Amino acid sequence: MIEVNLDVMMARRRMSLNELSERVGITVANLSILKNNKAKAVRFSTLDAICRELNCSVGDILEYREEQ
Repeated sequence: MIEVNLDVMMARRRMSLNELSERVGITVANLSILKNNKAKAVRFSTLDAICRELNCSVGDILEYREEQ
């Protein structure tokens, strides 16, 4: 399973969901879905924008874990 660690990176950068939403041009609702691991898919352009604003790599946001 893929786990989303967006909340961890946002905390490290001291950035709120609202601030990230404004910077990347994605609604708070859609970012919240991603942050809470409810998203079924994510666009590369979205990952690119998030990584650019959080100054991180995709691997800092997405993590593969074997299902138990």
